[in-house]
Amino acid sequence: MQPGEFEEVAFFRAIQDASVRALLIGRRALVLLGLPVLTADYDFWIDIEDVAAFNRVGTVFELRPSLQPEEARRRGRYVLENDEHVDVLVARSVPTIDGVDVRFEDVWSRRRPLRLGPGLDIQIPAVPDLILTKRFAARPKDLEDIRLLRILESESET
Repeated sequence: MQPGEFEEVAFFRAIQDASVRALLIGRRALVLLGLPVLTADYDFWIDIEDVAAFNRVGTVFELRPSLQPEEARRRGRYVLENDEHVDVLVARSVPTIDGVDVRFEDVWSRRRPLRLGPGLDIQIPAVPDLILTKRFAARPKDLEDIRLLRILESESET
C-alpha cells in the first residue's frame, strides 16, 4: 500500500469481517453522524480481548502497532499508524473527568450500527455514550463536540 491509498471503507469492512468488537469514537464518529467537524485520525475503543485481532486488521493496511497486545492492555491505549493514525483505547472501563466510570461492555450493549454500504455497518456508541467518551478528556474541542451531540440528541427526540 502506498502513502495516500488508505481506504476507509475497506478498513471498516475488515474490522467487521474480523468480528472485532470495535466502537468508532471520537470525531470520525461525529462526521459519520453528519456533524460539521474535521478530523485527521481515527479513534476506536475495542474489547480488551480483541487487541491481536485488531492489530491483524491493521497489518493489512500497513498500520503498525506502537505496543504489543499485553503492553497495550496494561497501558489501556496504543496507536496503529503509518500515514494514517488510529488511536486505540483498550480498557474495560474509563473514568470521565468528573469520575463517572464508563464500561466498555455497557457502551457495547447500547451501540448503534451505522450502515455505510451494502452489508457494511460500523459500530458507534449511542449518542449519550458518545457524549460520555467526550468527557474522558474534555478538551475544548470535546466540549464543542458535546454541544453538537446534545443538539443532535434533542433533534432525534422530537
